[in-house]
Amino acid sequence: MDDNLLFRIATWLIPLVIAIVFHEIAHGWVANAFGDPTARRRGRLSPNPIKHVDPIGTVALPMVLAIAGAPIFGWAKPVPVVASRLRNPRLHMMLVALAGPGMNFLLALLAALGLALMAMAAQPLPHSFGTLFLLANLQNFLLINVFLGVFNLLPIPPFDGGHVVEGLLPRRLLPGYQRVARFGFPLVIFLLVFLPMIAPDANIAERIVVPPVRAILGIFAAFF
Repeated sequence: MDDNLLFRIATWLIPLVIAIVFHEIAHGWVANAFGDPTARRRGRLSPNPIKHVDPIGTVALPMVLAIAGAPIFGWAKPVPVVASRLRNPRLHMMLVALAGPGMNFLLALLAALGLALMAMAAQPLPHSFGTLFLLANLQNFLLINVFLGVFNLLPIPPFDGGHVVEGLLPRRLLPGYQRVARFGFPLVIFLLVFLPMIAPDANIAERIVVPPVRAILGIFAAFF
């Protein structure tokens, strides 16, 4: 079944879309709670994926990665947040940023519970298409959410961890940090794609992201 291309795409794309959509919705929920209704007014608190889908980051790239058998990753359209509308812009922007990874860890917990319930319900599990499809989606949903949660906590712009760093920095250092943040996306591409080609020992994803991902998955495995 894993050799079936459509099966592989579906069991990666469906959990990825759900994970990144709710990641963005969480940002909007928290921003709205702290005084910025921008996302709500633009309809971005809806679970309807169409309102959040980025054609490249949510559909095309994950499909290409699935076909190539590479690790699956993607993104949705960022939820608009106007920091000046928040009641305490520095503190609340940090909490808005942390809401996305927090949602991913919560979804990972739900996936682990779902896998545990499936294991308890049938020993061994029946090999029907529906059961295998659900099992693969839950497994990938767990992996994707843990990875997204950890990955987005990297303390560099434009990740959520970068917004936390911005909120913690002394005010005198903010102008310099914000100048660097404008080049956040090219910086991320360099650090994650080109730097490992130049210096394999400097592979950020492998050396910084993968160990905590494995540790968190180990905790879920121990409990569920």
